[in-house]
Amino acid sequence: MNVLVINCGSSSLKFAVFDLEKKACILKGMAEPLLGGSATLLWETENGKQSVKLPENADLESALKVVAEKLLSVLDLGAVGHRVVHGGEKFKSSILITEEVVDQIEACNNLAPLHNPANLLGIQVAQSIFSDIPHIAVFDTAFHQSIPQEAYLYPLPFEFYEELGIRRYGFHGTSHHYIFKQAAIRLDKPESETAIISAHLGNGCSATAAEAGKSLDTTMGLTPLEGLVMGTRCGDIDPSIHGFLQREKGLRLKEIDTILNKESGLLGLSGISNDMRTLGEQAEAGNPKAQLAIDVFVFRLAKAIASLRISLSHCDAIVFTGGIGENGAAIRKAVLERLHCFGCLVNGAANVIHGKESNGLITTENSALKAFVIPTNEELMIAQETEHVLK
Repeated sequence: MNVLVINCGSSSLKFAVFDLEKKACILKGMAEPLLGGSATLLWETENGKQSVKLPENADLESALKVVAEKLLSVLDLGAVGHRVVHGGEKFKSSILITEEVVDQIEACNNLAPLHNPANLLGIQVAQSIFSDIPHIAVFDTAFHQSIPQEAYLYPLPFEFYEELGIRRYGFHGTSHHYIFKQAAIRLDKPESETAIISAHLGNGCSATAAEAGKSLDTTMGLTPLEGLVMGTRCGDIDPSIHGFLQREKGLRLKEIDTILNKESGLLGLSGISNDMRTLGEQAEAGNPKAQLAIDVFVFRLAKAIASLRISLSHCDAIVFTGGIGENGAAIRKAVLERLHCFGCLVNGAANVIHGKESNGLITTENSALKAFVIPTNEELMIAQETEHVLK
């Protein structure tokens, strides 16, 4: 069966088609920037990459129609899997999309106002174009719904949780779920006996403790702002900083929110870039602020991994994924060296080539705790979840 995976943003459309019998991606692409002038549709198959200009000010519907007519008309699609960022507490797993499900996703819009409306629009447009096949919603938050109450509750007045749903939800769930399954394979252990800490590191970063196929704690919270240092997000800070900035700088809440989400993290600390590759180059050239940003990133990540360990009965491995996690050899080495209390011993040669000749393993044989590099594949996970729901 071929499954179309759709990931809709406010100004972009990402898509992929998977042949699930072969577990292979046969087509992937994206269209952007939508609603902003001249958009381009880019796609890739085994025959190479191609592109085409979309109509001026193309919207999601027109872009998806071009994708359907130009690329998908020759493929026999069996279902469509949709990435949905926030499912609140209503959705603990992927689900067949019905009118009731659409209403429940819409009810979560206040928890993800930048993402859920775009995800819903993608569902509605895709359902109108592919009306004769089932559509499945796969939630970023679903994998983390197994987190126990002592880990997801904030120490606020309890009515805030009851009335407003304020709690830790966690994100990157599809990636962490995929990584857990892949780690169990590499460890040659049943999923029921596997326990890992996974670090998804890109422009957005999160770490998760998972055991027996369930997330037990994660670093992101009510929103993706909490937790690790990220490209432009601050991660964990003293909540009183909001009030301090308001008093001392006269900033409004909206301005402070913008600073914390878009002007902080690696970009804010370095004053140079949110891209770890650029910062690495600048640090090697002797830029102290670039090195400082990297040092803070590494320290906060190691600290978070250490704290996540208490949620697990045992830990088989630490797994790095995402753009930084998969490609940042120096970052991985620095983090694992910080975790000396775990007895992590880095295999320098394996780490430099990202574990490509050792099934992802980047620690030595006598290391007390294994560490792996495992490339994530959220689109494949969405396709597999879609198949699972249909079965």
